[in-house]
Amino acid sequence: MTDEQLLRYSRHILLPQLSIEGHERIAASRALVVGAGGLGSPALLYLTSAGVGTIAFADHDNVDLTNLQRQIIHRTATIGQRKVDSAAQAMAAINPDCGLVPLPTRLEGALLASEIALADVVLDCSDNFATRHAINRACIAAKKPLVSGAAVRFDGQIAVFDPRRTESPCYHCLFPEGDEVEETRCAVTGVFAPLTGIIGSMQAAEALKLLAGTGSSLAGRLLLLDAFAMAWREVRVPRDPDCAICSPDSGPVKT
Repeated sequence: MTDEQLLRYSRHILLPQLSIEGHERIAASRALVVGAGGLGSPALLYLTSAGVGTIAFADHDNVDLTNLQRQIIHRTATIGQRKVDSAAQAMAAINPDCGLVPLPTRLEGALLASEIALADVVLDCSDNFATRHAINRACIAAKKPLVSGAAVRFDGQIAVFDPRRTESPCYHCLFPEGDEVEETRCAVTGVFAPLTGIIGSMQAAEALKLLAGTGSSLAGRLLLLDAFAMAWREVRVPRDPDCAICSPDSGPVKT
């Protein structure tokens, strides 16, 4: 580690729970972030500032004026650009230490599986159930920890699903695919801008702890935030022994 890097990461290195060893694990890691929008923006900025060695991030969309109310990684000057290109500019300006892998596409199928297989941690910053379930299946198949977040209106949630732990549930245990779950999109219902910052930042925090191998993760717990009342609620989420995705009897996971 160079003198400049020691200075850059000194406030992390000073933490005995992280120290140089923890930072070195972070610097040697690869994170995958799916979505460079409201949740992905703060997550990407914090992963970059913390010096994650390689950050792959996927988004098939372009920057739009309506994004700028909450997607803090983008700028007025980047309206019309691909989101991954806009994000890469901001990330490179923060920290040249990180290897950036922008993926200007919708991750699915074999590409999703291959990117998750390369990652040490996956952050689901997407905005629809189909993508979330596809990411969950691929993480179970590759045994990679998944940090899942969501935010709409004034309501946010965050959880960690870690298939490396036998007692940890998966996303399907909490929200079974095919169930009648109302899908709400912020483009229709709106979203409180700082809410996405809170949840996205927490996703980065959980990811960094997982990469450094320190602290207790949210595996088995779902945190719910009512930002209108600024009230948190924690729900314990047990593993479903009959889950079609993660139970031992479910067979090979189809991604």
